[in-house]
Amino acid sequence: MNYLVAVVSDRIQAETAYSVLEKEGFPLNQVSILGRGYKSADEYGLIDPNEQAIKQSKLMATWLIPFGFVAGMIFSVISGLQTFSWAGEIGNHVVGGFCGAVAGAMGSFFVGGGAGVAFGSGDALPYRNRLNQGKYLIVVNGSPRAINQASLILRKLDLEGLQSYLEE
Repeated sequence: MNYLVAVVSDRIQAETAYSVLEKEGFPLNQVSILGRGYKSADEYGLIDPNEQAIKQSKLMATWLIPFGFVAGMIFSVISGLQTFSWAGEIGNHVVGGFCGAVAGAMGSFFVGGGAGVAFGSGDALPYRNRLNQGKYLIVVNGSPRAINQASLILRKLDLEGLQSYLEE
């Protein structure tokens, strides 16, 4: 999908931009205002980086916890360590497996969750931050030609930022 995102500082500018696009003949179902009193980031479908991080962490956990358990057991068997004398030989291998599973869970939490917040949000996080600061977003979606036309129209206004996202 092709998008154009314009950032404006207040509601009046957002409504002005919306009106200008309407006068130029843009279909109103292709233009959205995000901000206080209009659509929220969640209503529009702007990705929440925290939700993405949780999803990534759970996805990694489904693979890393069982892998960690098996790797912990194999390490215990290969090394022949008797770390827990009370557990016996098989018990030591099982405890080694649980230690590997815990390591896998920690890896999924720190790498999946941390990397999801740091790298998984793309441009959604800066736009969410702008909305949290009380600014407004005007989002236009449509064909590349429509996005270019909207860009030319909106550049005449006093915008804080303008970014287009075109599929190649």
